Amino acid sequence: MQSFDLDRTDVSKIKVALNGDDEQLKALLGEYHASEIAILFESLNKDEQQRIINLLDVETASEVIAEMHEESHPEELLLQLHPDKRTEIVEELDYDDATDIISQLEEHEQKEILADLSEDDASNIRNLLSYHEETAGGLMNTQFIRINLNLTKKDAIDEIIRQSEEIEEFYTIFVINDDNTFQGIVSLKDIIKAKGNAKITELVKSEVAWVYPDTDQEEVARLISQYNITSIPVLDKDMKLLGRVTFDDVIDVLEDENTEDILKISGVSEDEELSGNWVEAVKSRLPWLILNLGTAFLASGVIRHFEPTIKLIAVLPAYMTIIAGMGGNAATQALAVTVRRISLYDLTDNQAYRTVLKELTVGVINGACTGLIVFLFALFFDSNPLLGLVIFLAMSGNLLIAGITGAGIPLILKRIGIDPAIASSIIITTFTDVFGFLLLLGLASKLLL
Repeated sequence: MQSFDLDRTDVSKIKVALNGDDEQLKALLGEYHASEIAILFESLNKDEQQRIINLLDVETASEVIAEMHEESHPEELLLQLHPDKRTEIVEELDYDDATDIISQLEEHEQKEILADLSEDDASNIRNLLSYHEETAGGLMNTQFIRINLNLTKKDAIDEIIRQSEEIEEFYTIFVINDDNTFQGIVSLKDIIKAKGNAKITELVKSEVAWVYPDTDQEEVARLISQYNITSIPVLDKDMKLLGRVTFDDVIDVLEDENTEDILKISGVSEDEELSGNWVEAVKSRLPWLILNLGTAFLASGVIRHFEPTIKLIAVLPAYMTIIAGMGGNAATQALAVTVRRISLYDLTDNQAYRTVLKELTVGVINGACTGLIVFLFALFFDSNPLLGLVIFLAMSGNLLIAGITGAGIPLILKRIGIDPAIASSIIITTFTDVFGFLLLLGLASKLLL
């Protein structure tokens, strides 16, 4: 199956069918997978979405709502449905998916939905709602298969079959002892391949990764990626099983975290929705632009200080933009690599030092190479070797500063407890602009006048 790309043809077909009768629309919907319908929903209003959900069977409808992007607000669609239909959909959802959606509603709306559920389903969802959404507890699903350590192969298989009737998918079988304490994991393949008289105690793998419910979601994702596992158990302080986090939830986490970092580095609040309107965008970005404007006045102050030099050497402003632009680009490169490294690893002092040293070295080499190019340009077009030397030194120095600040600033911010993706870009832009102008104009004042 190829990936689904939304185009005008699909949207047009759905729009036409929405103007027809229910049978025509239902037949068309049958041509699409639930995840594809969720993508199509991005081009439909809530009334159109509601009509489609009501036409779908409960299983497909729950899959569509589970696949809808957070910015499409599936919780609002769920709230619009008839209570009976809504209850059927929520009960069909995995507990973690149901919790993710319901958590976006107001407290009184949550209570309204939970009141219509069975006591068991409502209790499980309430329990998950008590955890922060960006922790293992907020990601975990409390539906999983567990078997006793002392079961024989035959009894274990019978127990797995019994429990699997209530679980849509499972990748790992968790093993507990008589006190319900977690002992490890076992794969279905190992159970099937084992001899007929084998016991689970002979097959269990006890050295496995696990997390607490308050473990940050990025750490959960890192562990699943590091150990190449399909799910990871969530345990309480007494080593009792609370739930599991599966790899599909981690994929969503990585996508959200990467998007968040990209927005932060660009000076955009993580609260701004990609599909939001212009009012939300202005409210999100304007404060950062005003802060950036304040730092820009520092660079402007350097230029004002050297105004006599600029009047005497009219060509300098043309090179000032090159020096500042190259410094900013180089610093952004170092920043992106360092922030990514911080998000993936808990850097030791030695690793942090080596990171800065590496970016310093890269800055020196790149600065020398680009500085030489600009030197030759000045020599050819301005016929001024000394001007070329000034520009070469300024370029080399600014890219050196770009490497140090691009790597050093986020590491310092991380050390003092500030998210490095939020403030780093503004700080390093200030450094490269101020020092770029200072180097160029200062050297020009000393060597060319």
